[in-house]
Amino acid sequence: MKEKTDKILEIWHEYFADEEKQYSEFESSDIEYFVGCLLYNHFAFSKALDTMKTIDVSYDFLVATGDGYDEVKNQISEIKLNDEVDKIEFLQAYFLEVKSKYTQDELYLLNRLEYHFSGVVQRYQGEIEASKVDFVAPKARSKNPLLR
Repeated sequence: MKEKTDKILEIWHEYFADEEKQYSEFESSDIEYFVGCLLYNHFAFSKALDTMKTIDVSYDFLVATGDGYDEVKNQISEIKLNDEVDKIEFLQAYFLEVKSKYTQDELYLLNRLEYHFSGVVQRYQGEIEASKVDFVAPKARSKNPLLR
């Protein structure tokens, strides 16, 4: 399976090596992030929160990949693992490997994705069912003196 993700990363790194194909604010680590999102979505973790069952892939990225997206999506769909433990271990190994290629400043998106994934891992390890997330706006700490 690692060979498949290596091939996917190679396809997009070669593709985006042409600066004409890059979107605004493109960073090389975006590729690993979006492949991580596609893997996360493909694995469909049962312990993911309802609001995190899937992670949207950036429209800019999808448009920039052109016809190459279908090839990559097909390769990801061929990744078959036995159970959620194998899926978790696979994605953990993926993060470990791809994060080693970048500086801390370049890891913002990957770290964010890994953070969400770590919640899945914690719920799985603790045999905790995903619960509903209630979003509540935080209370204002101070009033804006310009508003009346």
